[in-house]
Amino acid sequence: MRVALIASPFISVPPLGYGGTELFVANLAEALVRLGVEVDVYANGESRVKANLRSRYPKQDWPLASEISSMPKEIDHTAWAVSDAERVCDLIHVSSPLAVPFSCFSLRAFVCTLHHGGGAMTTELYERYSAVAYAAISQYQASQHPTLHPRLIPHGLDFSKYQFEEKKASYVAFLGRICPIKGAHNAIAIAKRAGIPLKIAGEVQPAFRDYFNSEIRPHLDGHNVEFVGESDLALKNELLSHAAALLFPIEWEEPFGLAMVEAMACGTPVIAFSGGAVEEVIDDGISGRVCRDVGEAAAALQRNTFQPKVVRHCAEMRFSADEMARQYYRLYSGLLKKMPPEGGPNSEEKAA
Repeated sequence: MRVALIASPFISVPPLGYGGTELFVANLAEALVRLGVEVDVYANGESRVKANLRSRYPKQDWPLASEISSMPKEIDHTAWAVSDAERVCDLIHVSSPLAVPFSCFSLRAFVCTLHHGGGAMTTELYERYSAVAYAAISQYQASQHPTLHPRLIPHGLDFSKYQFEEKKASYVAFLGRICPIKGAHNAIAIAKRAGIPLKIAGEVQPAFRDYFNSEIRPHLDGHNVEFVGESDLALKNELLSHAAALLFPIEWEEPFGLAMVEAMACGTPVIAFSGGAVEEVIDDGISGRVCRDVGEAAAALQRNTFQPKVVRHCAEMRFSADEMARQYYRLYSGLLKKMPPEGGPNSEEKAA
């Protein structure tokens, strides 16, 4: 079996810093390789994934100047990738709504993982391509697209890349994009109310520079609230493995939340606000706490204790990259068995 995994051309696979979808692609590609699958990853030339790397653009291009201005590049990259994969691969796996319409130009089995929040327009687009097999990363995500009947396959991590630390330091961490919906401002409020220092790591994208300057920067004092910048894997390990907890006080419906699993991989519990898939990822009282507001989260930090070995074990049992890859392998195998020898159209429009 030879599988094409198509990422965007903008962020390296795996990502040097921000990039949840790119981390998913890297983890899946390398776990599939361990299963004996030949994997072609279509990404930019700075990627270092341990699979066959195929690139049209040599450098990553992040952050984007704007989503609109970047669209021609993504369309060009995706069209090239699907055309190339059509020649050499048995199955094509994409991770964005923009890539799905290209399935009508392919005779290969097509899979799309649903990563992002979606609305009626996105679901309508997906429904036009009913021959595509859809995979949801959480029950919440699946519930947003019930007509697609997506296969539920949660994200997984390569736990060997994460540093476990049983003895924790006296600070809490925030890891994620510095934007309102991710709740860095809530993390500051929680840490201050609990009387615990906070270290913030994440990318400040141009669109959210004003938010950072008005809601985050005034609280930075280098001691009680510290901004450590964007995190690569080494900084993630240092930050998360020693933190008493990861704060995940979101203000949106989170499709999954890989940062929560990364913290758990380091033996660090997660104190989060409810929303989207949060309750699916956290085993409440075991690997963290799901809270309603700042006061409840601060109280959870002060009153609850967690066992780092139990936190990591819980995550390993539920969110391993190898198990994720096995589930995708079963999905791929079933699709390839259904494909006629000469292939077939991948959209109702093409069939018509």
